[in-house]
Amino acid sequence: MKDLIYKIVRAVVKGLLHLYFGQIVVRGIENVPRNKPVLFLSNHQNAFLDTILIGTACGRSPFFLTRASVFKNKILKSIFTFFKMIPIYRIRDGIKSLKNNEQTFYICTELLAKSEAIVLFPEGNHNLKRRVRPLSKGFTRIILSSLEKFPDLDIYIVPIGLNYKNGANFPDKVAVFYGEPIRVQDVYNAQDVVRSKDIFIKLVHEQLKTLTTHIESEKDYDAIIEKLELLGADYLVPENINKSLIPITESTKIPEIKSSQGWFDFFSKFIFLLFNFPMVFSWRRFIKPKIKEQEFISTMRFAFSVIAYPFYYLCILVLGIFFWDIPIALMISIALFLGNLTYTKFS
Repeated sequence: MKDLIYKIVRAVVKGLLHLYFGQIVVRGIENVPRNKPVLFLSNHQNAFLDTILIGTACGRSPFFLTRASVFKNKILKSIFTFFKMIPIYRIRDGIKSLKNNEQTFYICTELLAKSEAIVLFPEGNHNLKRRVRPLSKGFTRIILSSLEKFPDLDIYIVPIGLNYKNGANFPDKVAVFYGEPIRVQDVYNAQDVVRSKDIFIKLVHEQLKTLTTHIESEKDYDAIIEKLELLGADYLVPENINKSLIPITESTKIPEIKSSQGWFDFFSKFIFLLFNFPMVFSWRRFIKPKIKEQEFISTMRFAFSVIAYPFYYLCILVLGIFFWDIPIALMISIALFLGNLTYTKFS
């Protein structure tokens, strides 16, 4: 019964994601081993949206290592546990709490022994900057502890690149790229564990830098982003952008490009804001100002939309019935939904 509920919720969330995003591109799904223990290692840009995008589009039913602080509430802990989330403790949770990770690593070892899949974000935190940050060694500890207990375990690492067109804004588009699987047994050397760990980190880091946009220079980051924007860079195709980054520096001169936003774009946005004014006002006045980290904006907007929009459409339906009749009310509600969907997909 639990598995059925899980699958139903996952299918619903996947549908809602496709309503929220203008486009979801998935590439390389054929690289995911189906009946092998897998560690999915992804870059981390957009808080909880990263998690559910992978969970609904990886071809597996993975477990997730999630920061321990969200498990403090008993109700949330029950929900997160049901959806296969495992707490991982960080220094900011208190040095003493780090010992709890031994239990987490034990759980991961047992899951991999059962050929399950686990999702980790080895950068350790989220950041909307278009660059792959240094990776922590936590995932290598899971690999080593698993091989120590099960030496013949055939574990695979699958790097994932998440690419948002504009992670904090709406409407947005996203591309999820699955890299070439790395067979752990082909790299691991029991006689030189330290070198094996370094190779794992290097291989994953190098793949992540090709699966998402990677601006190496922190010093020139803002200037490079500005020039990429002027060039009309398509962040859903990181391979092309990473190639174009080679000649772009702070001193690179970019010809002025006229904005492609015309009267139709302005008009469609005006119509969207007009017919969704109560929702937009509520979001901007009461919800968005309380979000402290930019990386949580899109996640909270998605959650707000999922909760509030059904109620909004219901209110429109009730008002339509009150002023006219059921057929007209249904037509108005459906027209509003289709109009919002069109704006999301084609804006």
